[in-house]
Amino acid sequence: MNTFEHVIRSIVRLTTIGMEEAVLKTLEAHESGVALLLVTHQERAELYVEQFMSVGIGVSMEPADG
Repeated sequence: MNTFEHVIRSIVRLTTIGMEEAVLKTLEAHESGVALLLVTHQERAELYVEQFMSVGIGVSMEPADG
């Protein structure tokens, strides 16, 4: 289980998302079970997945049309 602080700090550290948006995305994921974090090309998305997994945060990616 991840703390809010860990998730928020990881989002800010690993992406270009700022603190305020990271807090909102974290709360959204907590409340609904899912939050759209980023839209990017496949190679970059795969890197994000690896980076988040390396800090113990499970994320997934899917095609923009999916």
